[in-house]
Amino acid sequence: MTARRGYDPRMIVELGHFALVLALFVAVVQTVLPLIGAHKGWPGWMALAEPAATTQFLLVAFSFAALTYAFVTDDFSLRLVVDNSNTLKPMLYKVAGVWGNHEGSMLLWVLILSLFGACAAWFGGNLPPSLKARVLAVQALIGVAFYLFILFTSNPFWRVDPAPMNGQGMNPLLQDPGLAFHPPFLYLGYVGLSMSFSFAIAALIEGRVDAAWARWVRPWTLTAWLFLTIGIALGSLWAYYELGWGGFWFWDPTENASFMPWLIAAALLHSAIVVEKREALKSWTILLAILAFGFSLIGTFIVRSGVITSVHAFATDPTRGVFILALIAAFMGVALTLFAIRAPAMEAKGVFSTVSRETALVANNVLLAVACFVVFIGTIWPLIAELAFNRKLSVGAPFFDMAFTPFMVALAIILPLGTLMPWKRGRLGRVMRPLWGGLALALAIALLVYAMQSGHSALGPIGLGLGVWLVFGASVDLMSRTGRGGLRARLGRLARLPRADWGRAVAHGGLGLSIFGIAAVMAWQVEDIRVAQLGDSYDVGGYNITLKDVHDTKGPNYTAKTADVIVTRDGHQVAVMHPEKRFYPVAGMPTTEAAIRPGLTRDLYVVVGDPQKQGGYAVRTYIKPFAVWIWGGALIMAFGGALSLSDRRYRVAAGARRAAPAPQDPVPAE
Repeated sequence: MTARRGYDPRMIVELGHFALVLALFVAVVQTVLPLIGAHKGWPGWMALAEPAATTQFLLVAFSFAALTYAFVTDDFSLRLVVDNSNTLKPMLYKVAGVWGNHEGSMLLWVLILSLFGACAAWFGGNLPPSLKARVLAVQALIGVAFYLFILFTSNPFWRVDPAPMNGQGMNPLLQDPGLAFHPPFLYLGYVGLSMSFSFAIAALIEGRVDAAWARWVRPWTLTAWLFLTIGIALGSLWAYYELGWGGFWFWDPTENASFMPWLIAAALLHSAIVVEKREALKSWTILLAILAFGFSLIGTFIVRSGVITSVHAFATDPTRGVFILALIAAFMGVALTLFAIRAPAMEAKGVFSTVSRETALVANNVLLAVACFVVFIGTIWPLIAELAFNRKLSVGAPFFDMAFTPFMVALAIILPLGTLMPWKRGRLGRVMRPLWGGLALALAIALLVYAMQSGHSALGPIGLGLGVWLVFGASVDLMSRTGRGGLRARLGRLARLPRADWGRAVAHGGLGLSIFGIAAVMAWQVEDIRVAQLGDSYDVGGYNITLKDVHDTKGPNYTAKTADVIVTRDGHQVAVMHPEKRFYPVAGMPTTEAAIRPGLTRDLYVVVGDPQKQGGYAVRTYIKPFAVWIWGGALIMAFGGALSLSDRRYRVAAGARRAAPAPQDPVPAE
């Protein structure tokens, strides 16, 4: 890059590096002084946390913008740009290249961390000053640890001298619009759970956990869970259409790394309800808040340590892995020690019977937590077996499917019951009264489909039955809140229900749709693998597939073999599909681009592989029933979370003033 009139564009990068170092010092100040101020009761020192949080965010935002500028302008004096970009790469992937690597993704990590801290400073006006100061101090302490990690082991601003004329490019598998947006959403979820952790540690330091605290922590947890849901759905969709293997979930270690905190965050959301409504499960809720962030850190370790290989993993440097492991040990060790000291003082005030909403929420928590630990054990067991027994083992999808599925089935069964249960004490017969119709409908549909299908497992009918049960239960939940009277009056009241009520029902209904979609694809998909010559036709699942032609095409930074595949049914053309086998010369790496024709009831999925020695091409064809329902249900779940978050009563500490955070104030329904 050339200087013009004394201006060197590389100076922006140097300023970005300096801003990152400065953010470290601001984070140290934000950690120490507000904690001292909260302990001594000094308002001025406590108030320092707010401008410090804003300053820290602005500094990291400038640093991130400087790194983005280096990628966009092809500044090959930066090692990170050389390793992850080149001049031929489309602009979208130049920008995505900023976080499509270890160093840049960690800078995005601390950017989002500082953003959440700044949001707590901006929108936490109703928080008690001492609690707010401690929350922001803990959040800054997390930042200090990760600034040190970045600056000493993963600095994105390291230079190359002399600078090459071009870069090596980004991993071609990551050059996809879906994956360009997948990491930011995932990190908003991962890092968002740091706020729940900060609130938990601040509450333990103060020795106070009550209904007001639960109201304050729930919006942050819900925000993190919402973004995690979107991020996981985008990652699953990317794996479905980009990797070309025909699946949507492989139980890959990196997939599990994001799924585990999602499960614990879901448990935390439901547990906080009990604290908010009944002042019970206080210790358990605090523990879940600690574990949720702990699993986020474990996910960071899995992706960046190199000890567990994955198609998604960024780093293979053991030094970084040891550093992250030390961070996990430090944060979790201190947090759990503080929890052990304070937990006996957190008495539960609410008493409840076996049949009650509290019990249903406890069951919900147990199922989600145990399911999370099943995934955790399956993920790390190969590592344990190699270290402890010197045996190389592989834990694959069969284990996870068999061990994880029963917990999700049980969870789906109790969700509609739990939403209709009264607090403190209830009667099962009365709760089931409006649900008998849904139960009968779910069983009838499941049995009908099971009787009609031949040669298939019961997984599809069970998934369909559970989906109907959840959607029906969510509908009954809404209607039960409209009171009595005529249908017109009840529909009018339905439209005026709080958004939190709608959000809960929508999220539970979305879960039902996703469960059905997953079960349908796993039970009823049709697969055909063969070597096809040009002009060959064959039948798959009622469709006729013809490999008409394979020809060369050229993209902006790749060459490809593109196939023309004609799909007909009953003599009528359904689609012309164009799967590709791409080759990226700069990276020297091939990729498979599946051709997918989505539909409400099925996806047509065609993959063309390499040419064969005997002539023709390897062709894989799938008919995937109801596949889009998997991601449609996930987006509906996220939309439900957004609806709840938009409830005016669901804002941080809504209705809870500094002077009197009364538990009986209006709060959003679960």
